[in-house]
Amino acid sequence: MRKHRAADVEAIEVEAGATGVRIQWMLDESSGAPTFSMRRFEIDPGGHTPLHTHPWEHEVYILSGRGVVVAGEEEVALASGDAVLVAPDERHQFRAADDEPLTLLCLVPNGPATAR
Repeated sequence: MRKHRAADVEAIEVEAGATGVRIQWMLDESSGAPTFSMRRFEIDPGGHTPLHTHPWEHEVYILSGRGVVVAGEEEVALASGDAVLVAPDERHQFRAADDEPLTLLCLVPNGPATAR
């Protein structure tokens, strides 16, 4: 078993195509997770992740805040307590509302999805 607190995990600035986004690798292969990695994202008010696609799914849980997820050609409102499945090869982006940060957990399969 492995346990740690989010406050003890380094927050790394996401740069390529993102604005005001930090990622924390909460659990991954380096901590002994054999199949999935759990990442925690903090997105500043008005910030966003890159608009992109890739061949693996995302499983996302909104911890706090409000915003939208771009999914394909639509935008879907997000709020604390929402769960989102982003399908493989689906164009997507997470955006925080202009007046508050958005914090989320994102799980991805180990392998190409976790290359740094």
